[in-house]
Amino acid sequence: MEVQTSGKPIDSVMERVLCMNILSSDYFKELYRLKTYHDVINEIYNQVDHVEPWMTGNCRGPSTAFCLLYKFLTMKLTVKQMQGLLNHRDSPYIRAVGFLYLRYLGDPKSLWGWFEEYMGDDEEFSPSSSGRVTTMGLYVRDLLLDQHYFDTLLPRIPVPIMRQVSSNLEQLKISTQSSGVTKTGSRHGTEDTAHSRKPPSVKSALSVSFGQRAPHRASTRDSSPVRRNVSTSREGRLCEDDHRVSEHEYRRHRRDQEDDTVGRWDRERSRDRETVGDAFGDRNRDKALDTGRRERDWEEHRNKAKQRKGVKHVR
Repeated sequence: MEVQTSGKPIDSVMERVLCMNILSSDYFKELYRLKTYHDVINEIYNQVDHVEPWMTGNCRGPSTAFCLLYKFLTMKLTVKQMQGLLNHRDSPYIRAVGFLYLRYLGDPKSLWGWFEEYMGDDEEFSPSSSGRVTTMGLYVRDLLLDQHYFDTLLPRIPVPIMRQVSSNLEQLKISTQSSGVTKTGSRHGTEDTAHSRKPPSVKSALSVSFGQRAPHRASTRDSSPVRRNVSTSREGRLCEDDHRVSEHEYRRHRRDQEDDTVGRWDRERSRDRETVGDAFGDRNRDKALDTGRRERDWEEHRNKAKQRKGVKHVR
């Protein structure tokens, strides 16, 4: 019987940029040679020494652990196989990959059932490349309590289920606060990141070929040559291209715009004055014509009246 899953595709539960880097990596392509569940376990035992999502140092690409995790995600493990992973004693990283499989693809309603018996597990290992040691119990608890996992995001657990998880932890008298063994809640700097944090340029270059910003790395928003036309700001950019202008150029551009606007307003006012002046001129001209016509009519009428009176007097 297969492990009960959420039914969602892998690229919807794992961050897209991480998925794309895994699928395009040379190491993951080599994993096609691994045909069985035991082949993947042996590869984890021989190759994995941390379970961060990204490679450390100046290397660019997904970690070995997450490439093998993705391999497992495509295999649809059975309940018996999953139990074998979680209880494996040859390497804690085999167990950690099993818990990550459940956290990514497992049905949220079934997570507590899988994780409960391991909350007090005291096997020690280092989930990060920094060498910081923790216990499997704290690691499993953090997987449930927090959505952040090193430099990536885990699938969101619905609020009602999280409330039930917290209630179950309280009944076991276990803290409901994350211990931070996966650098949770301090992704921009922790006590051990001074010597373990990747250089910014590494994460900045991870998603260049995909036209997508590396996850949670705001400084890379404009560093990718593919994403040159990300939303342009009216105040920060003058045109549709991606080149940032200096403050002097920006002010000069705004001043030119204001001068053009003022000039346009002056021209419009002048044109309005001319239009109004023409209207008043036409009105005065019409009034003068009407007055002259009335005066001529009145003079003609008076002359005719005088002529009639003269004719009567002659008679």
